[in-house]
Order: sequence, then structure tokens, then C-alpha cells
Amino acid sequence: MYNTIEEQIEKTILVGLITPQQDEQKCREYLDELAFLAETAGAVPVKRFVQRLDSPNPRTIVGTGKLQEIRDYIEDNDISLVIFDDDLTAKQLKNLDDVLKVKILDRTSLILNIFADRAQTAHAKIQVELAQYQYFLPRLTRLWTHLERQRGGGGVNLRGPGETQIESDRRIVLDKIAQLKRELQRIDKQKTVQRSNRGKMVRVALVGYTNV
Repeated sequence: MYNTIEEQIEKTILVGLITPQQDEQKCREYLDELAFLAETAGAVPVKRFVQRLDSPNPRTIVGTGKLQEIRDYIEDNDISLVIFDDDLTAKQLKNLDDVLKVKILDRTSLILNIFADRAQTAHAKIQVELAQYQYFLPRLTRLWTHLERQRGGGGVNLRGPGETQIESDRRIVLDKIAQLKRELQRIDKQKTVQRSNRGKMVRVALVGYTNV
């Protein structure tokens, strides 16, 4: 999915908020946990930014001054990734992207990133991919580039008559979600058949003198 942590080491900024619902100690604990998650995913947290607000800024989650401070640090220190402790809306993601111009993740997308990296079986991989698409569906304004790559990047227009870009993107994601759900159902059905067949097999135990 869009905005994942690359295999090379990425210098990362962590951003958290102190609010009436989350005091400074709790914010610090959450950022410690976020740093651990980031390191688990292969990123290297090098700086934390914390702001005290009555409520998250609906446009950029942090205030204008703090956002500029983050941007300046990014430009001066070759930062490639910013991770926010709070989940971001589509509007916040777009506004942050316009200002910071680096890769942006929030806590949920970071966790999905880790799950995707560690999924081993086909069933697990499909479950994670489905979760990623369902998470990003309401955030389609940030998926445009990713979806263009899914289309092949050849300038092929998959939109129907009068269909807007966001409608086209939404249709593509919904189709992908439906496809993944069908694939999960197929795997579940296959597992059920396999378990049924195992129940009909004769079980034999071989016992030798070494384990009597």
C-alpha cells in the first residue's frame, strides 16, 4: 500500500499531542511506544515534536508554527519520514503532504506496515492487504499516486463517462477489496476441506526405544 517504510534506513520524526484528554506523561509513553514500533519497522527516530493543544488542528493536526518548525527540521536534517501518533484524516494527510513534502504515516498505518512486513502465509498477507485497503478507502486523496502505479502508469484512463478521479479511485479500491474478500473465502473453504480430509485419515504413532 501507499506510504510504506522502505528497506533502507529512514530518518524519522515522531509527532505527538498533549491535550486535556492526554496529559504529558501519557503523551511521552505513547511516543516511546511509537518509537519502538518505528524501529521495529526499520525506521530510525531522530527527533520528537510535541505540542500542547486544546484539540487537534482539523487541518494539520498541529498548529501552523509547530508545522513550520517540523518542516525546517526536515529540510536541515535530511528527514524522509514523519510519523504522527494520532490517526490522520484524508484532509490532514493532504495538507501535511503539501507542506512537509515527505512520506507521512500515522500510528495505524505504521502498525499495518509492520503486519504486512511480517506476514508469512498467503492467508495472512491477504488479510493485511485487505486491512490496508479498508483503512485507506476514506483517505483516497492520498492514494492517487499509488493507484496510478496499480493501473500500470501508462496513462490509461479507467474512468467511465462523467466519472471523477475520486470516484474512479474509489471504484478501484472497492473492486480490490471485493477481490481480496473472495480470495480469503476461497482459502478458508480450502482449509475446511483439508481439515475434513485429515479427519478421515488413519493416525499412526511410531514408538522406538529412544522415546518409550
